[in-house]
Amino acid sequence: MPSYEELRELLDPATTVLLTVECQQGVVGPDGALPELARAARASGALDRIARLVAAAHDSGVQVMHAIAERRPDGRGANRNARLFRAAERLPVQQLVGSTAVRVAPPVEVAAQDLVLRRLHGLSPLAGTEADALLRNLGCRTLVVTGVSANVAIPNTVFDAVNRGYTAVVVADAIAGVPADYTPAMIRNTLALVATVTTTDDVLACLGRSRAVRRA
Repeated sequence: MPSYEELRELLDPATTVLLTVECQQGVVGPDGALPELARAARASGALDRIARLVAAAHDSGVQVMHAIAERRPDGRGANRNARLFRAAERLPVQQLVGSTAVRVAPPVEVAAQDLVLRRLHGLSPLAGTEADALLRNLGCRTLVVTGVSANVAIPNTVFDAVNRGYTAVVVADAIAGVPADYTPAMIRNTLALVATVTTTDDVLACLGRSRAVRRA
């Protein structure tokens, strides 16, 4: 874990973006397509912590970006080159464009200044989307990653961020995957090698300090 001063330097509001990954009703909602993952996100407290982080980002001037995975009703443009994609086509809840399933799930709130990034393909919000251009236009240097799943989308996001030159910060208790004990193992043995790993409380402390400085 980084020291408070190291983390505070990384989380400069002017150069930091908080990213929520697939925190949408069709994934982590109570009637989502993946009940086990939804239960893990809620039972672990990860979704509530993401909501707290988003609220603190809004208060401190940190840009928030919500990454949503969706598909057209006709499936055009969607991947079919892996078991995961083919299985998703058979799920009872589909992440269809414009549906309730692709809305950001409570208790996470979307503010007017947030960016909502939607993708029709792939495993990562940073691959083949406008995310990189948006982040660079925002002056982003540090990308704070939260959301689901620790199995697929989160590691893909972190690696893509690092490959594009961003400093990735992983909030360990604000991501979830299945089974529950896989998430800390994956963070410890994989993501910690390329990202700064921290906790919700430490990020909130840094953002709270930034908010106090802005108001002084």
